[in-house]
Amino acid sequence: MTPAIILMDSTDGREPVLDRPREDRRVQGAPLRRTWTLHEAGPVSAGVWECEVGRWRIVFPAGRQEYFHVLQGRVRLHGPAGFTEITRGQGGVIPPGFEGEFEVLEPVRKQFVLVDVAG
Repeated sequence: MTPAIILMDSTDGREPVLDRPREDRRVQGAPLRRTWTLHEAGPVSAGVWECEVGRWRIVFPAGRQEYFHVLQGRVRLHGPAGFTEITRGQGGVIPPGFEGEFEVLEPVRKQFVLVDVAG
C-alpha cells in the first residue's frame, strides 16, 4: 500500500502543542509557541509552527538541522557572523551545531522540516 501524501497547509481540527522558550534561554519576552507536528517518520518530522514576538537562545545538536519556510511574519536568526532576516515567502536552513538566537520580529507562522541524524 502506498502511503498518503501529507499536506502541510492545514492544521484544521488539530490541537497544537503549546510551549514557551525555557526561562534560562529567554532574551526578550516569553512568547507563546504553537506546534502542529503533521508528519513523523524515522529521523524526519515536519509541521507548522507559530510564535509571538520575542527572542531566545537556541543550540542545535550536531546531528539536527531544520529547513523552514515563513508563511507569514518575520524572523531574525543571530549567529557568530551576524544576523539573517527571513520574511514571508522565504525559507532558510538552520545547520547542525548552530548556536545563536532566534528572534520573532512579527508574529510568525512557518512550515518546518527537522532532520535528526547521527552527529
